Amino acid sequence: MEKNVLNTDLSGKTAVVTGAGGVLCSAFAKTLARAGARVALLDLNLEAAQMYADEIVSEGGIAKAYKCNVLDKESCGRVADEVEKDLGSCDILINGAGGNNPRATTDKEYFEPQDIKGETKSFFDLDAAGVEFVFNLNFLGVLIPTQVFACQMIGKEGCSILNISSMNAFTPLTKIPAYSGAKAAVSNFTQWLAVHFSKVGIRVNAIAPGFFSTKQNASLLFNEDGTPTARTGKILAATPMGRFGTAEELEGSALFLLNNEAAGFITGVVLPVDGGFSAYSGV
Repeated sequence: MEKNVLNTDLSGKTAVVTGAGGVLCSAFAKTLARAGARVALLDLNLEAAQMYADEIVSEGGIAKAYKCNVLDKESCGRVADEVEKDLGSCDILINGAGGNNPRATTDKEYFEPQDIKGETKSFFDLDAAGVEFVFNLNFLGVLIPTQVFACQMIGKEGCSILNISSMNAFTPLTKIPAYSGAKAAVSNFTQWLAVHFSKVGIRVNAIAPGFFSTKQNASLLFNEDGTPTARTGKILAATPMGRFGTAEELEGSALFLLNNEAAGFITGVVLPVDGGFSAYSGV
């Protein structure tokens, strides 16, 4: 397999990645495998996770895909038992499952009085069940897998949990209040877990990606003909580096935070990877 960018050696370790059927988390899985880890790719969409597991195996890595519902503790427990049997007990957990839902998204950035009686979906029209789904997926989707897999880390050395937060957690984006709030909860929970597990040697950190173009947000960023949307124009204007990030550009951040020699005294941090978005005031 290819060498990883920091030469981080994860040989002998078992890594579990949730949401591994997606663009960013599948990249994390490949990164861990290239560093020598045995990787369990978990996703509700088994076919997607299997595709990426096959790619890892074809490169000479060790990987296996598992169908898992991160909102169901029994499902996570069954998968944890299978992973331990197939690959060994968990040393590294990347909580990457998450996402937004149109039912928790407003149509417009700013509310105007006429929106109350119009066809526009305003703040007042947000669906409570949709908001609940987004919060559950992003927050409970971190809490439940952590409850299950962290049990396998107790008594071992060099274990780490890496949560995937978002730049939305620092400053909420317009139109997506539930997702922004849920990711803020993930960042806060990362700090809580870091303190809670500090006496048993489990480090807990998070990465907060800025704007990355993925299948999930493609409709927000590009029109059907492939041209950028007005929202894309705003994003790139507020990103000093003037472009979207690529999945590969998260590799170094993950390997650094998971490297016990390089980051052994780092826990409870949320690392922005955002092309300068959080540093730019707009003027």
